[in-house]
Amino acid sequence: MASKNLAKGLKRSALTAALGLCFVGGAYAQTNAAGAITGSANPGDTITVTNASRGFSRTITVGADGNYRFSALPTGQYEVSDNGGAARPVTVNVGTSSTVNFTSGDATTLGTVTVVGTNQVNPIDVSSVESTTILTAEQIAKIPVPRDGTSVALLAPGTVRGDSAFGNLASFGGSSVAENQYYLNGFNITNTFANLNFVQVPFEGIAEQQVKTGGYGAEFGRSTGGVLNQITKRGSNEFHAGGNIFYSPESLDGNPHDLFLNDGTLVRDRSENSSWDATAAIWASGALVKDRLFAYGLLQYGKSESDAYPGVLEGGSNIASSQKRPNWLLKMDWNINDSNILELTSMSDTRKTDTDYFETNFDADGKPSRGDYLGTDYSESGGDFYVLKYTGYLTDTFTLSALAGHGTFKRNNYSVSANGLTNSYSGNVGGAVPGCPLVIDGRPPSQKDVTGVYSGCDLASQLGRPDAQDTRDQYRIDAEWQLGDHLLRGGVDIDNFESVAGESYSGGIYWRYIQDGVVRKRVFQSGATVEVDQTAYYIEDSWSITDNFIAYLGLRWDTFENKNGNGETFAKISNQFAPRLGFSWDVFGDSTFKVFGNAGRYALPLTATVAVRGASASLFSEEYYTYTGVATDGTGAPTGIAPIPGTFRYLNNEFGVGKNPATIASSTLDPMYQDEYILGFQKQLTDNVSLGVRGIYRDLKRAIDDTCDYRPIIDWALANGFTANDGIFQAPEDRSAPNEMAFYNPGFPFCRLYNPGQDSVYHMDVNGDGVLETIPVSAEDAGAGAKRTYSALEFFFQGNWDRFFLQGSYTYAKSKGNTEGGVKSDIGQSDTGTTQDFDYPELTYGAYGYLPNDRRHTLKLFGNYEITDEWSVGANLLVQSGRPVNCFGAYGARPDHGYGNGYFSCDPGVPDADQNNGYTIVPRGSQGTTPWTKTLDLNVAYQPAFAPGLQFKVDVFNVFNAQSASTFDEFGEDAAGNPTPETYKRATEYQAPRSVRFMVQYDF
Repeated sequence: MASKNLAKGLKRSALTAALGLCFVGGAYAQTNAAGAITGSANPGDTITVTNASRGFSRTITVGADGNYRFSALPTGQYEVSDNGGAARPVTVNVGTSSTVNFTSGDATTLGTVTVVGTNQVNPIDVSSVESTTILTAEQIAKIPVPRDGTSVALLAPGTVRGDSAFGNLASFGGSSVAENQYYLNGFNITNTFANLNFVQVPFEGIAEQQVKTGGYGAEFGRSTGGVLNQITKRGSNEFHAGGNIFYSPESLDGNPHDLFLNDGTLVRDRSENSSWDATAAIWASGALVKDRLFAYGLLQYGKSESDAYPGVLEGGSNIASSQKRPNWLLKMDWNINDSNILELTSMSDTRKTDTDYFETNFDADGKPSRGDYLGTDYSESGGDFYVLKYTGYLTDTFTLSALAGHGTFKRNNYSVSANGLTNSYSGNVGGAVPGCPLVIDGRPPSQKDVTGVYSGCDLASQLGRPDAQDTRDQYRIDAEWQLGDHLLRGGVDIDNFESVAGESYSGGIYWRYIQDGVVRKRVFQSGATVEVDQTAYYIEDSWSITDNFIAYLGLRWDTFENKNGNGETFAKISNQFAPRLGFSWDVFGDSTFKVFGNAGRYALPLTATVAVRGASASLFSEEYYTYTGVATDGTGAPTGIAPIPGTFRYLNNEFGVGKNPATIASSTLDPMYQDEYILGFQKQLTDNVSLGVRGIYRDLKRAIDDTCDYRPIIDWALANGFTANDGIFQAPEDRSAPNEMAFYNPGFPFCRLYNPGQDSVYHMDVNGDGVLETIPVSAEDAGAGAKRTYSALEFFFQGNWDRFFLQGSYTYAKSKGNTEGGVKSDIGQSDTGTTQDFDYPELTYGAYGYLPNDRRHTLKLFGNYEITDEWSVGANLLVQSGRPVNCFGAYGARPDHGYGNGYFSCDPGVPDADQNNGYTIVPRGSQGTTPWTKTLDLNVAYQPAFAPGLQFKVDVFNVFNAQSASTFDEFGEDAAGNPTPETYKRATEYQAPRSVRFMVQYDF
């Protein structure tokens, strides 16, 4: 009977190991690229952990308290033994602690032995205070999911896909898509230029992904959203090699939904749009020196092509785009000895895209076809990085790791027009820009056939620099010390980022025909090499108050320093304090019921993009001309031009001269931060099923943004003895526009960084004499403060049976406030950290409401069933409610400051009770939501028994070709305040249509 009870306990432990962590886990006090093994045994026992496939072995002595811990272990399969006894298998995942107890004569304790066989799911980690999802390569391969990090992250509860304007990015816990951090093997791979990109690791080389959706410890910072932590595959003593091909043919794609006006008029026929994608990879891994030196290498090449056409009411060119992705990955591990490990990670994620532009012809039904070739835009993104990491197990209780990495990321473009002109911008502000200028025919319909038809170089309306790239140098040291009941960790993280950036109109000029005989000329150029220096210190204490209760305290200090193109500091936040508190209670002491909670403060730095235009030299001018003809060289530029006197002006105080760094930000600028609170539990319900629930509340307490409101500055100047003769404004009664001379000196920035809702102090030159005045502006005069809250209740579960696993979650969430955060999905604005949200107080009227990432209901289910040893099927279901809809319009009798119909104001002429100024405020998100979306993906895999290692698989995404509208036109008025019933609330995007992906793979 005793043996049966012991067997039952061990069986239960294995099932416990197969449940739980995938939706709540991630241990406290773990390095972001490794895991740990902990447990209890008799004091003085010797515990040995080995990984025979990698020649790793380490032995430590159990302390007087009966506990032991192996820290900073590379992920993988291990065996643990006590005093040389029978070894027990255990799996170590990134950021987790796996528990193996050897306490004599305690069958209950034996029930907590972590035994993971297939590694499809993971154990409840009772030492965790975080909200974490871990998915291994084996799990991901069994379910139909796109092969990129974001798509995997979107399987976790609390994540939703962000607006398509920002690419394939996820929103975590109501935060904007620009507030996340991304890591690979401990190295930060986030693109800090705008925080809207990250290194695209060759997907075949990823061993597992950890998604932190909240409650993460002080080791992680610079994020108010979430963290995606990826770990690469690595070599072992066994030689492995293989290859695969993924192919998504255009012939099996469903047709994307056509676009219409509200009255049924066709806007865009998308039946001619098409795309295909193929990726091939080969890899090999093994030992270069047995038990000591290992390598994993991967070569991957991808190519995709797509065709996209405009609509008959839109006009413009159509495109044929081709992208090539020659990528590689190398991971090397050197076991110098049992106490010292050295790792090298290097890779390239280069992507080269050629986009051909053509004129578009339309038949009588509005169906598009390809016309004359206009030119090609050439762009390149991605780059290479190299990381070295050292781990030293210096004593049984002290571990030290050090990391140094260097990475580059290109993002450049140039274009060549059909007439042979090369369009390329050197970044020299004020210099000539060769090439074909941008020309747009904006005359009234009575003066041309179709309004808005482009001519000239619309293929590259905005040129980046051909040398544009971002460079990151990161250094960090992490130490861990087990001191009795306290596990202490601390470290320093230095992360310096440099960006070479700039933009210009194609050919340096944007000509816009206003009416017959009149044309407007605009010149825009920006360019600089800017820097962001970031340093952080942290310390953590995980205190085992009892055998079943752990308390966590983390402290973090961040310093962010932003420098302009001259290397001058224009904004610096020193020692931003971010405390973290948490607890984990193993209620029954057998890892089957865990209650956990945490409270933490999280901060976000300013991105590098803020400095390029806002703090460095830029040129933006405008002038009107008469013209007598149009060039016949294919550019469409005006000829016979003569300037109209008195029409030249600089816009936004951008006149090609570097700005005084002391004027860019309020001298009282405080760091932004967000507070977060989480409380939850996780319970093993049966031998096969676990369930968890957690409640989450996030509150943005302070933000950093920019304001462009000059009125408080003028009010201060008038109250302090300055007059109109000092060149401040045109006349005392004219408050709609300042005098141009006030914007012609580097001491008067048009827009300035500040904390919305707080008093500010600016140093500005109001009269152009070179002397900076000290100008206080009260919070009341500056306008509304920044508000954003997120509250959610998440239910998550997973089940594991012999041939079947199923995981899922349901989230009820609300995201409310007057700012989304780093970006502005309402209008697709990607100026991270400097959106138009707070440029003028009028833009905040009605801005409080449900935010773009508010998805009230989200249901996620995914799993796999092995029908036989050869056949299996997988599924992935997403059911989600729509996003809020707004009504944007003009601002009635008040000045619009050049924002046209960008206000939360519609139906002019109906007075508002609060403002009563001839306009109606329509609160954010009050105009309903987009429809619910339902997407089911399925796959089938075949692994023939006669050819071990060979596998065929077919994934079908959006099986039923569901195409609910995903975004609406939210402009209820045009810029002049006229209602737009034909277009308001019409669908502008739909769900992606059905697509099919084939795979063949051979691995040996």
